[in-house]
Amino acid sequence: MKKEWFALSPGERGLWLFSVAVVAMAGVLGGQTTAAGVLGPVIGVTALIYIARGAVLGQVLMVVFSLVYGYLSFYCRYYGEMVTYMGMTGPISAMTVVTWLRHPSQEENQVEAARLSPRLRWIMAVSAAGTTWAFYYILKYFHTAQLPLSTLSVTTSFLASYLMLFRSSMYAVAYAANDLVLIGLWVLAARNDPANWSMAICFAMFFCNDLYGFVSWRKRQRQQELLKGQEN
Repeated sequence: MKKEWFALSPGERGLWLFSVAVVAMAGVLGGQTTAAGVLGPVIGVTALIYIARGAVLGQVLMVVFSLVYGYLSFYCRYYGEMVTYMGMTGPISAMTVVTWLRHPSQEENQVEAARLSPRLRWIMAVSAAGTTWAFYYILKYFHTAQLPLSTLSVTTSFLASYLMLFRSSMYAVAYAANDLVLIGLWVLAARNDPANWSMAICFAMFFCNDLYGFVSWRKRQRQQELLKGQEN
């Protein structure tokens, strides 16, 4: 962990410190009374800063965040969020650890970015459509709160996880879209429990981190492709 921390640039450390300060303060001031409610968002923003850098540690932390977030979602009857993160995002992040370890870049502790092949794009589109259709009826059966938004969250989460698994920079765009959906979900939940404002603020910070992740991955991808071109 110490080695990965010093690998971050000063700007990345600054973004992480700001994000942690915001989500931690939001949790405390928002009335979060559980360790999961306060520490979960901190783990989440930490995962995102390392994922933005292409570090495997980010995926390990995402597995932990998925478990914590699933626990928090259960008590708000956001069963779609619970199932999505504990049954899809977490397991795919665990698979991504293996994939990223198998495709290191020449830069130390970073994964090699890739572009989706036409075949993988078709598989993604078909799988996303099937996942959306199936989860809509599953969530409807369990009387999930805010069903349309919860279903949309499943779709965007699936796309983000799929793209991340195959090392595409577009994962960050899908996660940013998911962040906007989740901000809406938790703002609605805050109408009944003001403590949920902390989760809305958490995903606002996630949105900022995912925007940075996209910029970071695109820059690294161009550098890696340029280096490959020079080698050839």
